[in-house]
Amino acid sequence: MLRELPLIAVVAVVIALVLKTFLVQVFVIPSGSMEQTLQIGDRVLVDKLTPWFGNEPSRGDVVVFKDPGGWLEPDHKPSSDGPAMRRVKGVLSAAGLLPSEDERDLIKRVIGVAGDTVECCDAQGKLSVNGKPLDEPYLAAGNDPSKLTFKVTVPAGRLWVMGDHRDISADSRYHMANPGSGTIPVEDVVGRAFVVAWPLSHFRQLEVPDSLSSLPTRAAGESGAVRPDPAEPPLVMGVLGVLPALARRRRASRGT
Repeated sequence: MLRELPLIAVVAVVIALVLKTFLVQVFVIPSGSMEQTLQIGDRVLVDKLTPWFGNEPSRGDVVVFKDPGGWLEPDHKPSSDGPAMRRVKGVLSAAGLLPSEDERDLIKRVIGVAGDTVECCDAQGKLSVNGKPLDEPYLAAGNDPSKLTFKVTVPAGRLWVMGDHRDISADSRYHMANPGSGTIPVEDVVGRAFVVAWPLSHFRQLEVPDSLSSLPTRAAGESGAVRPDPAEPPLVMGVLGVLPALARRRRASRGT
């Protein structure tokens, strides 16, 4: 049994590595920018599988993404670990069992997707998407939707993201001078956080608020037109349905 332990350990690390790379990865929340939804030290499970099938983040999703450039301050803090401990941590980080010290990732909530116009604030002091004011129950207590005023249309292939603790979150609003006017590339998204896994007292699923999930979609480049509801019959089908009736009426008028 003891001789099999190294093999079991190697298999466990390989399985963990595959899970981290293609399925689910654990991330640690380092700051209060997503309070009260996520607390400092929370461990969240991030779905990395669905992006492999071409699914893009939706409004309201909490996503982990790579630093698009200039969002994070350089970390020059030296490690106090010895060479052996650094190697052990490197193996565990590669397997997803520990957070990597080299990864430069952020976590925010998606507010706008390609084609959306995101604006703050309206006459009622609310954030709006495509002219519709949002109810934001996830905001940290006492926070306004935004102390900065802005209006931006999200380009194709990009996302507008904001933290739930708006007063301290250096999100898309603070990077509007960057390429993309503060938006981030969809390709930089690592995955969607879907569960707070630790501590157990915080365990819960991360839901998408109705105020964001119920908004109609808009294609990038459209000037205010929204896409038709998939539940409604397309116009072409309606025309095809009318044509046979018109033909029958025409034959009846000819006496055929």
